[in-house]
Amino acid sequence: MTSALQISDRLLDAILAKKLEPGSRLGELQLAALFGCSRTIVREALVRLETRGLVSVSPRRGWYLLEPTERQAREAFEARLVIETGLLRGARPLGAAELRLLKDHLRRQSKAIKGSDVGLRSFILGDFHVCLARCVGNVLLAQTLRDLTVRTALIATHHQTQGEAQRSFDEHVGIVAALEAQDMPLAERRMGLHLRTWKEKLRLTSGSDTLATLRQALSPIASVEQDLHTRSSKKASPIRPARPRPVSQEKS
Repeated sequence: MTSALQISDRLLDAILAKKLEPGSRLGELQLAALFGCSRTIVREALVRLETRGLVSVSPRRGWYLLEPTERQAREAFEARLVIETGLLRGARPLGAAELRLLKDHLRRQSKAIKGSDVGLRSFILGDFHVCLARCVGNVLLAQTLRDLTVRTALIATHHQTQGEAQRSFDEHVGIVAALEAQDMPLAERRMGLHLRTWKEKLRLTSGSDTLATLRQALSPIASVEQDLHTRSSKKASPIRPARPRPVSQEKS
C-alpha cells in the first residue's frame, strides 16, 4: 500500500514539474482512489504538506494547493538567496564524487531542455538546487530548499520558455565551473546573480492588478500573425454602437 510519505513526495514532484496549478483542489476521495489507499493515509500526506506551508484546508471546501501572492514569492526567493549563497560561502571545496554528480545533473538538464517534455525540464532545473545542497553536505537544508523550490515553482503559473530554461541552465553550468575551480567566492556570486533574476524569469504581475490575466489574454496579436486566414479580417475594427435606422415616412 502507498504510504503518506510517498503520496506527499509524488505531489511535490508534480508541483515541481508544474503539472498542478496553484490553488488546485486536492480531493481526499480522488487521491485515495488514485493511490489505492485509505482516505486516512491521504489526509496524513496532506497534513504533512500543510505543516510545510504548501497546502491549506477549509472545513467546507477541503484541501487546496497554495496560491502564492507576490509578497510570498519575494519572501521565498529571498530565503533561497540567503540559504544557497550561505551554503556556498561556508562550504569546503567539493570532492571528485560530488563534482561528478553535479556534472551528471547538468547532462540531464541539457537533455531535458532539448527534449519536448516541459514538465521534466521544469522539474530537473529546480532539482539542481536540491542536488547542490546535498553535494555540499547539508541534508537538512537540502530538504528545506526542496520545499522552497516547490513554493517558487507554484509562483510561476506558466512553464519557462525554452530560451529562459536555457538561460537558467547556462547559469547552473557557470556555478558548477566555479565549484570545479574551487573558487567558492565566485560560485557564491554566480548563485546570487542566478537567484536575483527571479522576478524577470517568472514574469510576475502586481497582486493589486486583478485584470492582469485578462489583459494579457486580450492583448493584440503580433502583426505577423494578423495575416493568417483564421482572422475574419486583417485588421480588427473597433466595436461601435449600431446607428438607428431612419424611420420611413408613408405617403398620405
